[in-house]
Amino acid sequence: MKAMILAAGLGTRLRPLTNTMPKPLLPVGGTPLIVWNLLLLKRHGFHDVVINLHYLGPMIEQALGDGSQFGLRIIYSREPMILGTGGGIKQAEPYFSCEPVLVLNGDTLVELDLTALWEFHHTNHAAATLVLREDPDAAGWGLVEVGAGNRIVRITGKGLSATVPTVPRMFAGIHIVNPRLLREVPKGVASSIIDPYVAAITRGDAVLGYDLKGYWSDIGTAERYGQAEHDVQAGLIRLEDRKSAAARVS
Repeated sequence: MKAMILAAGLGTRLRPLTNTMPKPLLPVGGTPLIVWNLLLLKRHGFHDVVINLHYLGPMIEQALGDGSQFGLRIIYSREPMILGTGGGIKQAEPYFSCEPVLVLNGDTLVELDLTALWEFHHTNHAAATLVLREDPDAAGWGLVEVGAGNRIVRITGKGLSATVPTVPRMFAGIHIVNPRLLREVPKGVASSIIDPYVAAITRGDAVLGYDLKGYWSDIGTAERYGQAEHDVQAGLIRLEDRKSAAARVS
């Protein structure tokens, strides 16, 4: 099973904390944020992980190395220019060996059964599966409308025009994409992965939503960073081997 962590962003909303440290290395509960994601992947049987790099990328590479300290194999996809979610995944495409890839945001702290997610994707023969959350401010995050059979009908208003009953969700930044959808993504150009998802929805492909019930936090602002730290201390989220992992990258 292949996975990719998006870690190329500038982290501007967390400045000055990110002036000298990339956001994925910010500690949460004494462990770099990106290591939480690596340990989650390892727990669910992932072995090969691609991490894209741009802002202060060498610091991430130096901290994580080849991944052997976590029982993983890490490959780095370096971006001289930030390529966005679409272009970044497209550049890393050769590493996926034509297999579906699980993509996580490097600035997200989450507790999710990735094994169940992977099985859901394959059982339903999905072109893509997006992990979604119920949120009262779903529209503020970017509204995802889900219809019958977990099929996504529209993302931020784009997709099918038919009026059908839907439930509102927000995209949690975790998704599985089949390589065939990457054919539409231009290489070497910044783009959003949402564009090929909308195109697939319009064609009638199965782009599905998978509801997340566990812990989730987007560490995008100083307030949410502080809340995540509090949540870890309160035991709302924990990972096995977290202390030993923190020691290995300290």
